Amino acid sequence: MSNATLKLKKVRNEISGTVFSLPYYVARDKGYFADEGIDIEFIKRGSGDRKPEISLIDDHRLVSSFGALSLFERGESTLYRACEWGQVRRTYDSSRGGQVVAKRAAIASQAIVVRPDSPYNIPQDLANVPIGVNFHHGSHYIAIQILEGFLSKEEIKVVHIEGGGADKHFNRFVALRDGLVDAVAVMEPWITVAEKLGYKIIAEAHYVGLEIGSPELDKETFEAINKAIRRAVKDLQDDPLPYVQYLIDDVSEDIVKLEPSDFRRNRLRYADPAPYPEADFRRTYNWMVNWGLIEPDASFEQIVDNRVIKL
Repeated sequence: MSNATLKLKKVRNEISGTVFSLPYYVARDKGYFADEGIDIEFIKRGSGDRKPEISLIDDHRLVSSFGALSLFERGESTLYRACEWGQVRRTYDSSRGGQVVAKRAAIASQAIVVRPDSPYNIPQDLANVPIGVNFHHGSHYIAIQILEGFLSKEEIKVVHIEGGGADKHFNRFVALRDGLVDAVAVMEPWITVAEKLGYKIIAEAHYVGLEIGSPELDKETFEAINKAIRRAVKDLQDDPLPYVQYLIDDVSEDIVKLEPSDFRRNRLRYADPAPYPEADFRRTYNWMVNWGLIEPDASFEQIVDNRVIKL
């Protein structure tokens, strides 16, 4: 459908992590969505003002895969993006009928970090050491995947940290800083915060993420969105640093004052949205089943309905 005939359509987009949504911010600010006839509204969920609390992983099933409040499940958003593992689990749990519709543009990273004076220096040092994560989100899964290359299953200990503001990565870093835990897994901008403050990175890895779409999200609308996102991805690939102010805004200057030059350009990776292949799903799903993070009764067709056009 041409721009001349494409009807302006309102799309509500849930923002989880800023680094995941940077292409959306760029596309909005540069008018790329408007060029495609899309009126996009960003909505953020808040998680209150509680201080960090720690719950042990031995009953992780008590933590919803969507978090305490799901705008997507309440029908208040059309699109929601997060890590591959978590999105597979959320689609499995969705009562709204949400499905994976594409790989997201953001190829984010998570790092396991410890305080500057920590005795821990390598992954093996973290045997039986509780690591702060957000259950059913990227920090949870990637901490396990990183450490299982170095430790036995029984030696990997992760704990759930929640409360204290809209950004749970803020809570995990503060929990580490204040000695509530001795290691955490965090993403940007908190990796850069940790580096600037002299914290030690034990291990880091990039990972794919997925978009979940509501049942009413049609391919035509999603393609219009992705045309705008592809233009924003090109901008970010050319140079992401002009856009890191969004990440800087996530961090209180009471913790540290960040500058664009503090960010490592090669950590901010973005690619065009693409279909989510069945082989990728099967590999991830089988791993999750092995760790007891999802039941073994789902099919690819149940979880995935690719609505992105592969160019």
